Amino acid sequence: MKSLLLLVLISICWADHHSDNYTLDHDRVIHIQAENGPRLLVEAEQARVFSYRGGNVTLPCKFYRDPTAFGSGTHKIRIKWTKLTSDYLKEVDVFVSMGYHKKAYGGYQGRVFLKGGSDNDASLVIADLTLEDYGKYKCEVIEGLEDDAAVVALDLQGVVFPYFPRLGRYNLNFHEAQQACLDQDAVIASFDQLYNAWRSGLDWCNAGWLSDGSVQYPITKPREPCGGQNTVPGVRNYGFWDKDKSRYDVFCFTSNFNGRFYYLIHPTKLTYDEAVQACLNDGAQIAKVGQIFAAWKLLGYDRCDAGWLADGSVRYPISRPRRRCSPTEAAVRFVGFPDKKHKLYGVYCFRAYN
Repeated sequence: MKSLLLLVLISICWADHHSDNYTLDHDRVIHIQAENGPRLLVEAEQARVFSYRGGNVTLPCKFYRDPTAFGSGTHKIRIKWTKLTSDYLKEVDVFVSMGYHKKAYGGYQGRVFLKGGSDNDASLVIADLTLEDYGKYKCEVIEGLEDDAAVVALDLQGVVFPYFPRLGRYNLNFHEAQQACLDQDAVIASFDQLYNAWRSGLDWCNAGWLSDGSVQYPITKPREPCGGQNTVPGVRNYGFWDKDKSRYDVFCFTSNFNGRFYYLIHPTKLTYDEAVQACLNDGAQIAKVGQIFAAWKLLGYDRCDAGWLADGSVRYPISRPRRRCSPTEAAVRFVGFPDKKHKLYGVYCFRAYN
């Protein structure tokens, strides 16, 4: 009886000790392959890939099968690529492949195909990237009753800029904010894009819509009108608001462009209508706000002359701060929305390459 009691006590002590070790090592994850466990594994060699508008990119994805479970044939394998929406509530079909049957969807038609570098390669190639291609993609492989998936994020080189229309600040609902960015050769920015811009020094005290429907703003230099002088720097979050009724500014994102952005050398200053015509006469169009930000950020464009842009605003890009030309910081300086008929300025033009 004493021997049995001693054995029970030893078992209890060992169990307690084992439990303590498990608690201390709770971050360790050990995968055990059971005999009847998953026989299909999908992996992405990179969790994030980088490119730019107009470029080509490969989203990596490979799958590994248990040949004893499926045999040697691959004709039953179905590969499906979808794009996750910013709110993760639904997925958008991108490309499906099953044997000889392949189909691309929506704006991806004619631009996507499988790399097919090997029998187990499900990587997706996207050509002629657009601003809308930015985001997270899911690679799903299905064979019989087995399926697995991996997620790859596509990031674009570009620039985030705050925007409000001629009507003034806090005048855009979410849908109008989306359109305002499109009108300026941009798309509404994601939180990740705004966060990266904040880390690069973007400081803006007015709240703006983001693609997930939230309203936020980036602060690098805390001050009284912007949340308080004693607060910490960061991206301030107003939360989620009514997309139809609530009105704020917007943060837009744009990337490289296929064309030439330039200040038009003209003998006289111009009204807005004269500026539009002057660019047309030069074989171009009056430039958009997204294009001046892209030229400034990505090409280092620097010009100390204020000029009209397509939305009726007047701005100028400074990449080399100097006296009388944004002396304290590199920035796209905003003059305002002057009277289109009576105020005279230069003009920035954009000529697209075919």
